[in-house]
Amino acid sequence: MPESFLFATWAGGGAVPPVLSIARALRERGHDVRVLADSSLHEEVAAAGAEPIAWTTAPQGDAGDPAKDVIKDFEARTPLGAFARLRDRIVCGPAADYARDTLAELRARPADVLVAEHMLLGAITAGEAAGIPVASLVTTLYPFPTPGAPPPGPGLAPAEGALGRLRDRVVTALILKPWEKGRPALNAARVASGLPPVGSVAGAFDRVDRLLVLSPRALDYPGRRFPDHLRHVGPRLDDPAWAGELELPAGDAPLVLVGLSSSFMNQRALLERIAEALGTLPVRGLLTTGPAVDPATVRAPGNVLVTAAGPHSVALRHAAVTVTHAGHGTAVKSLAAGVPLVCVPLGRDQAEVARHVEVAGAGVTVKRSASSPVIAQAVARVLDEPSYRREARRLAAEIAAETATDQAVAELEALATRATARD
Repeated sequence: MPESFLFATWAGGGAVPPVLSIARALRERGHDVRVLADSSLHEEVAAAGAEPIAWTTAPQGDAGDPAKDVIKDFEARTPLGAFARLRDRIVCGPAADYARDTLAELRARPADVLVAEHMLLGAITAGEAAGIPVASLVTTLYPFPTPGAPPPGPGLAPAEGALGRLRDRVVTALILKPWEKGRPALNAARVASGLPPVGSVAGAFDRVDRLLVLSPRALDYPGRRFPDHLRHVGPRLDDPAWAGELELPAGDAPLVLVGLSSSFMNQRALLERIAEALGTLPVRGLLTTGPAVDPATVRAPGNVLVTAAGPHSVALRHAAVTVTHAGHGTAVKSLAAGVPLVCVPLGRDQAEVARHVEVAGAGVTVKRSASSPVIAQAVARVLDEPSYRREARRLAAEIAAETATDQAVAELEALATRATARD
């Protein structure tokens, strides 16, 4: 029986394709799907077969254009400054605007389920106020502290012994404290929506019926324990609508796929150092800049093809290694294809993803400031040491089993069915 789903998302770079992948899958199953989103995403929403709805008062941005990016975390001087921009410009600061727009849409055209990208606490607030089931989509590793694992964010190795456990308690407190500066704005949004205030911002992320993590359980730590309403539903491996056609560099040398952030993170100089590194190795390089960098501005040697985009899921069938910023989407697509990684984290969740790749034995990490020789050495190491490909293939088998059925769609349909049965 067709159900009605209202999605809420924002121009968050790599977080967009997995959200729209689920919207597309629901639409293909005959459901009514609308997506509240920044106007810059409306072509992608329509390409997914869903109906785009513009935010009215909530922020509008374009992650591929530094002038129009809402957060501009690339301007921050410290990781804490970058976090504060996310908190104040998306999660908490404009929560009342997101809540107002979402409630207005729900009142004009009711939905059976609200599906929100997990950083949109304002939209989640609106779903709670409307009294409908709410599902939150986490498009990376679960980003909040839980028992059985180091606190996520800084990319810490798993703790060992009493000192390690003390470290985890101290770092957990340090990670959660900055969220509380956003609590007044979040609570103002809740009160304006007819809801009581919350005691913590971190707790507000759990005020949903289902928390769907679009990340492989196999990539997370085995002993980590999660909230009861959380489900690992597997990654979404679709390419974005703007990926275009694949062009491979000529030759038969091992292929190295290079892909940094699809949003602007001041990555052009790093792209050039990676290209220079590949020029010293007996490989072919396929360097995709994404929409944030003009490929014509990236200097590269003759064995490296620089292009704006290309479907990574197809390129990975030919690749021997991926060099990436360790954005969740690129990292997981590579692992799903059994391709090991050289990770060069730029910020956001990327240090954490890179650490998990390293712990799994499926790749190595180098610093953003690494020179071309250091990058070349890391690529050669991953190419030459069979254990990296072996562990990547192990993860690929586990990801294939996890994605054999569409667990995300099943969870959302079950929420809708319970909602309509209750009505």
